[in-house]
Amino acid sequence: MALKIIASTCTGCSACEPECPNVAIREKGGVFIIDPNKCTECADQYDAPQCQAVCPVDGCIVKV
Repeated sequence: MALKIIASTCTGCSACEPECPNVAIREKGGVFIIDPNKCTECADQYDAPQCQAVCPVDGCIVKV
């Protein structure tokens, strides 16, 4: 599975980018996107997705 950042709710704060252990998050057009080929939902490293844990916007990062 992979996560997705909802562009219309992303504020572009960049809190999620450095937290991703798979380097799956990058900025594009002022908002951030997740590469679904790299995203593992942090399942192999953490109990919960780290990007969701630090995102200040509820519901911005969702399962695809």
